[in-house]
Amino acid sequence: MDRRIKIEQHSGVGMLWFVGWLFTIGFLELNFWTGVLAIIVWPYFLGSHFAGMGAV
Repeated sequence: MDRRIKIEQHSGVGMLWFVGWLFTIGFLELNFWTGVLAIIVWPYFLGSHFAGMGAV
């Protein structure tokens, strides 16, 4: 019986996430430990930053 093994690599999505995370740390001017925390609560930091930019 002929078995074929298919290997998929999804490193592109991980790299995109990592670049976005680094951009967020730089854009929001977070310190190191806040940046580490941002790994987990990334949307919160972006939301709290842009919440003040609502309709005038």
